[in-house]
Amino acid sequence: MSSIDTGIGERMKAAFRRFPTGVAVIAAAGPRGPAGLTASSVASVSLEPPALSFSVMGGRSARVILDAPSFTVNLLGSAHAGLAHDFARDGGSRFTPEQGWDVLPTGEPFLPGAQANLRVAPLHLIGVGDSTVVVAAILDVLLGPAGGRLVHHDREFLVHEDGDDY
Repeated sequence: MSSIDTGIGERMKAAFRRFPTGVAVIAAAGPRGPAGLTASSVASVSLEPPALSFSVMGGRSARVILDAPSFTVNLLGSAHAGLAHDFARDGGSRFTPEQGWDVLPTGEPFLPGAQANLRVAPLHLIGVGDSTVVVAAILDVLLGPAGGRLVHHDREFLVHEDGDDY
C-alpha cells in the first residue's frame, strides 16, 4: 500500500470533507475508566443479524474500544455538538457529569440524551492501513429523544433543528 500516490490520499480527504455524515460517540469501559471517541463513519450493515460498522485509528481510546468485549455507539443529535467536539480532540472533556453520561447494567458507558444508544459486540476487526474497520453485532437498542440533527461536514459539526429550512 505504500506505493499509493499521496496526492490521491489528499484528494480523498477533500472529497470526504464535502460529504456530510451523522455523528456518534463510541464509548467503552476500560481498565482505567471509560474511553470514547467521536466517529462519523458509523453505518448500518445488516438487519439479520443486526450489525453496524465504523472505523478507528490507533489512539488510546480506539485501543480501549478495540479491546472491549462490548461497547456503545451513541448516535448524537443537535444538543451534542459540544460533546462531539470534545470527544474528537485530544484533551477534550470526557465523561463529565455535565455531559449526562450513565452506565448500563452491563457496564458500558452510554449517553441517555442521545437520539439512540446501541450496545454492540465486535464481530470482525479488519486492519486497513493505519485504521481498523469494526463490524459489530447490535445487542440492544435504546431510543432517546428524537429531534434535531448533528452533521459532520468539512471539519465542522453542524446543527439542524426540526423546522429549520435546508
